Amino acid sequence: MTAPLIEVRNLRRYFGAPAKPVRAVDDVSFFIMPGETLGLVGESGSGKSTIGRTLLRLIESSSGQVLYRGEDLGAASGSRMRALRSKLQMIFQDPYASLNPKMRVKDILGEALQVHGLAEGKAARDARIAELLELVGLRAEHATRYPHEFSGGQRQRIGVARALAVEPEFIVADEPLSALDVSIQAQVVNLLCDLRDRLSLTMLFISHDLDVVQYLCDRVVVLYLGRVMEVAPTAELYAWPSHPYTQALLAASPKPDPEQKREYVALKGDLPSPVNPPSGCVFRTRCPHAIEACASARPELRDMGQGRFKACIRDDIAIIPSLITA
Repeated sequence: MTAPLIEVRNLRRYFGAPAKPVRAVDDVSFFIMPGETLGLVGESGSGKSTIGRTLLRLIESSSGQVLYRGEDLGAASGSRMRALRSKLQMIFQDPYASLNPKMRVKDILGEALQVHGLAEGKAARDARIAELLELVGLRAEHATRYPHEFSGGQRQRIGVARALAVEPEFIVADEPLSALDVSIQAQVVNLLCDLRDRLSLTMLFISHDLDVVQYLCDRVVVLYLGRVMEVAPTAELYAWPSHPYTQALLAASPKPDPEQKREYVALKGDLPSPVNPPSGCVFRTRCPHAIEACASARPELRDMGQGRFKACIRDDIAIIPSLITA
């Protein structure tokens, strides 16, 4: 049986004072198989980006493990992590802030090649830069330009090229579409699909856009207030969402067809503070199906069979097919 490329075990990331920490990520576990694209969804403030950055040790975890091919990244030395950086890369959310405005594209891409000892010599480096630009739908002559000379979509393509320059196995794509115009988003999504298939990439795709996640991802992890609510294969999750929070997310997602309406699952109140999360199930204060036991019992992520997992103590909640009524 194939082993996971990435395995996350009981990951926690707290910020602030130890006496009253902000529980940004609180006991999260999941895995990503080789060649798989795993979607990570949830409201703003649920901890999605923190998980992505902690996976790559851009920020340190408070506890738990992140394993890459069975190796604990948290225990890796500085020199070992530098060596692993070529295998683990990130596409950042903001293409305007993630590129140095004082560097030309060839210097941005060439820096990554130089740091990791790839494409030695100017001729080899220039050839590799041209190859990378063409790979993401740009032209070789774009190498001499500065970031401000490109559109937002083109800048994000440069960000993708920078991530691919070191030939990674695993990429965290952290909301890579949110800063782009809607007209450009589809182009970048199609680019990511093409590159994933051509280069056999494994990807964690972080997004609040449920339609894009449905199109791009093989499985989905649903996150709420730093905890996993549900995990399922994409087709099954969208057709038969089993957790009340997943049902609410899908119900609130806009549908392009005005003839289709989703049955709305009402959420009560606002997202609680991660400094003082609710006892028991963190979703209970907004859940339409909460009962008294939800306040005392913290639900574990249970295996429901067929690759599905759910963190809910109730098994009697109706699963609403597709949440769509004509």
